[in-house]
Amino acid sequence: MEIKLYSQDGTEKDAVKVSERVFGAKTNKALVHKIMVMQLGNRRAAIAHTKTKGEVSGGGKKPYRQKGTGRARQGSTRNPQFRGGGIAFGPRNVRNFVVHAPKKERRNALFGVLSDKFREAHVSALENFASDKAKTKDFAQMLKKLPFKKSVLFVLPAKNEMFVRSSKNIPKIKSIMVNYLNVVDLLKYNDIVFLKDSLPKIEEIFV
Repeated sequence: MEIKLYSQDGTEKDAVKVSERVFGAKTNKALVHKIMVMQLGNRRAAIAHTKTKGEVSGGGKKPYRQKGTGRARQGSTRNPQFRGGGIAFGPRNVRNFVVHAPKKERRNALFGVLSDKFREAHVSALENFASDKAKTKDFAQMLKKLPFKKSVLFVLPAKNEMFVRSSKNIPKIKSIMVNYLNVVDLLKYNDIVFLKDSLPKIEEIFV
């Protein structure tokens, strides 16, 4: 199994061999959906929050006497039925959306999406990226020479501040380290471009 290798100037070089275990796996769409929902749920933060009658300020005094008024007895004006009172069943910021999945399931879903991208010819490799300064202009010029017309996810072998700073202001471009590969980003971007040195690390990390 091989993918195309490009140099920084857009020249196509000799193809690079890739792991059949990673890029030749069967895709279980139900599993991919499960892991995607899990990942998005784990990113979710409970922001909406309402106060109960015990948390709303005021209402310490009994609004009127217990008997003899003909009205229902009330202990506080901060009960939920009063304007300005607490909320009985409102959202609370203590809600936990975190979902877990076995490591094997997460790995199989990841390999399945990578394999789909490979079969659709949306996986390529870049030999290297070298620049004297972190300039968006240099990165944009490189992109024009490469055959990627839509959104691109670049996978780096290690932290590369020069690469990240050069690319972060370009729309529909994202760079991540190989150990942060995930289903949501792989599905979001049209083309996946591995820096050549990141390819051997996939098996080291995930297999």
